Amino acid sequence: MNPVFAEPAITCENRSDGVRILRSTEPVGAYPDSLADPLRTWARKTPRQVLAAERTSAGGWLPISYGEARTRVDALAQALLDRGLGRENPLLVLSGNTINHLLLTLACYTIGAPIVPVSVAYSLRSDTHVRLRAITELVRPGLVYAEDGELFGAALEAVTAVDGPACRELVARNARGPRHESIDELLRTTVSADVDRAFRSVNGDDVAKILFTSGSTDVPKGVLNTHAMLGANQQMLRQIWPFVTKTPPVLTDWLPWSHTFGGNHNLHLALCNGGTLHIDNGKPTPDLFDHTLEALRSAPPTICVNVPAGYAMLVHRLEQDHAFASQVFSAAELILYAGAALDSSLRGRLRRLAKKATGRDIPVVSSWGATETGPAATSTYGSVHDGIGVPLPGVSVKLVPYGSRQEIRVLSPSVTAGYVGIANDNMFDDEGYYRTGDAVRPLDDNDPREGLMFDGRIAEDFKLSSGTWVAPGRLRETLLATTEILADAVVVGADRSSVSALCWLRAGRHSDDPDVRLYLARKLAELNQGAGSASRIERLLLVAEPPSLDHGEITDKGYINQRAVVTRRAALIASLYQEPIDPAVVHPAYAATVPEG
Repeated sequence: MNPVFAEPAITCENRSDGVRILRSTEPVGAYPDSLADPLRTWARKTPRQVLAAERTSAGGWLPISYGEARTRVDALAQALLDRGLGRENPLLVLSGNTINHLLLTLACYTIGAPIVPVSVAYSLRSDTHVRLRAITELVRPGLVYAEDGELFGAALEAVTAVDGPACRELVARNARGPRHESIDELLRTTVSADVDRAFRSVNGDDVAKILFTSGSTDVPKGVLNTHAMLGANQQMLRQIWPFVTKTPPVLTDWLPWSHTFGGNHNLHLALCNGGTLHIDNGKPTPDLFDHTLEALRSAPPTICVNVPAGYAMLVHRLEQDHAFASQVFSAAELILYAGAALDSSLRGRLRRLAKKATGRDIPVVSSWGATETGPAATSTYGSVHDGIGVPLPGVSVKLVPYGSRQEIRVLSPSVTAGYVGIANDNMFDDEGYYRTGDAVRPLDDNDPREGLMFDGRIAEDFKLSSGTWVAPGRLRETLLATTEILADAVVVGADRSSVSALCWLRAGRHSDDPDVRLYLARKLAELNQGAGSASRIERLLLVAEPPSLDHGEITDKGYINQRAVVTRRAALIASLYQEPIDPAVVHPAYAATVPEG
């Protein structure tokens, strides 16, 4: 067992109806009532410790200490109170991760006003701002913040044009118009005793943050994140990673605060343990990844955090530069991924790379959860080191049979109470477990305490006309892994006789290229060989128009929303099942008509 970990204590209850309950027998320790408490604690104990740092235009770091942050946060808290913000009047944030965004978050925590960070994509990648308007109508903000008034001008206008209470605009630069205020003005506010009174009034049931889900299976929902659920989740992490209580963690992270991995898990991991968060202005995309490399070079983390796509790019670059790899992993205690499965070969390369670079075995760990679970519900720790792990302290998960699969449900102090403006009728089962809609399977069916594996989204499953269940998420992954030229796909066939797929090609490929069509036909034949009806893709259609953000077909994180695509592209799906076969449709039989070579 690696000394950075505690050892899990898990029981398994097997019920007669096939349901299994995995429980951690370790209770959750004490945690503060307010997420503003850690700032005040560390500002008193270690005022000069760097809380956060962001990149400057010259490529250096602009830091802020806990002591400096406390002073600025109190001024902002007073300014927000003066402008009527509170439990019923949240702050809406349009722009991404910055120190100003962090200070506003902590100011909201201090006075009990919910903060609502939304995806930058809703402001800058949308022509209609339809989702941004819907979010504004739902949460009714008292103030809206954007780092740049000019860049976010259209989005600010869309928000303030929504019917309802007047919403003033707050910006860091390029303020314009009578409704705009500068955050610099708010930082000069004189602090009164009202701030301390507001802080003392905050309790664990107060909403700290409203986070909107990505909408990969439905429209985004506003999840109520209370101080208690977020505080409890951080205490769980401290109990499985006791090293963070001895050495303040250092993170260098790009993950957006509009989503729970970056905004709750990572941000609070640094804050609650007196650590430091370096705000990486890069991203795992070809045009921004060099920024991430430079951030990691100059600020090596003790906890490496990323999604699998980010690690894939990182490994490729670091394998070519041993000195750089040694620098990046020099302080690392563990390497954490979440958000998707990490390919076993990539996991192995990552471990070997870190060992070669440092001479140490650095654990590669995973975590699973959701926006609704604060987020972490399971993790690999101690002797459990595969899949998505086992429940965290204080967490119980229920595995419920669903066709040939098992849905995982969660009972935990870090589970949300519900959504903004949506009834919770079907959110919890009769024992209070949150219905996640995710499927898992035990690594060892005889002993689930050995850990669980993620097995796709049950909400996407459908039946063929034969009554056979299809798991499209699993089949989509197989299709994309089998082919090398498909960028994405949606597996369809509900109430049809067979499974088909709508597909998008990678950049540089063309649907009218005979070689492309032949290649895909042969790959379908390969995929289907010996497979049953639920594992075969009989036909596919290459779609030219990319998935639309405004129509909800793709999320701000780049995930396909199957339901939205199926609804909007019904005519294309119908063409897949025409007889005789439409010439535009690719199918395995086509490959048999073309000679090899």
